[in-house]
Amino acid sequence: MFEKLRSLWPKGKPAASIAQLPAGKRVYAVGDIHGRLDLFSALIDALEADDAASPPARTTMILLGDLVDRGADSAGVLARAREWQVQGKMTGREVRILAGNHEEMFLRSFTSIDILRHFLRHGGRETLLSFGVDRGAYNAATIEEVQALMQLHVSEDMREYIAGFEDMITIGDYLFVHAGVDPDVPIAEQTVADLRWIREPFLSHEGSHGPMVVHGHTIVEQPVETASRIGIDTGAYATGRLTALVLERAERRFIAAVEDDLGQVRIEGGQG
Repeated sequence: MFEKLRSLWPKGKPAASIAQLPAGKRVYAVGDIHGRLDLFSALIDALEADDAASPPARTTMILLGDLVDRGADSAGVLARAREWQVQGKMTGREVRILAGNHEEMFLRSFTSIDILRHFLRHGGRETLLSFGVDRGAYNAATIEEVQALMQLHVSEDMREYIAGFEDMITIGDYLFVHAGVDPDVPIAEQTVADLRWIREPFLSHEGSHGPMVVHGHTIVEQPVETASRIGIDTGAYATGRLTALVLERAERRFIAAVEDDLGQVRIEGGQG
């Protein structure tokens, strides 16, 4: 694992005073989706329109993890993300996906009853229903029967797809992770547990991590930018706001899909 991480962030790479991407590169990073297919679909359209209206670039779309749980259509989000990756190969837009702590819980629930209980308390019920588990059968089932239902309704192919999500991505001076990093541990030696679960001491750390860390996991009302991190989980499942960070050279901006009081989705920001 450590050797893999070292290859992503070479030893001795200097921290930039202003984080930048290489010339000709553009990145869109999307915060935690949590089953909100409506917001995700609208944001995909907005990001593609923004990219098309911008100068030509090598574009990478990054989903920061926690695609599943809590919202109504985790299965739909996963299917749409997979479709977007296939479409990206045809359009030249690379789509990469990080594993969040909710993907970890989901996959481990297939073999662990204890983790399944934890998963169900944190939005897993909605995930299983989105995969076609009957609500009545779910409500009447023992925990062992729930595990059998999920094994029946979630294909091996889908489980393998989720298991293939990445742990961290480095592009230019930016490091993309789900939750954050341990500030006391070199980037090359971060554990998967911290990359997917950490809050403190990462959130309150004021010093440099080397790269600028872009993350989700911790809900904020609006994107948070500090000298060492950018947090963009705006709580889509609860707030109706799904946020994307747009990076190009030293520039940063935000695009969001926002549900209004009438349940309609509008886009804030963007050039398309």
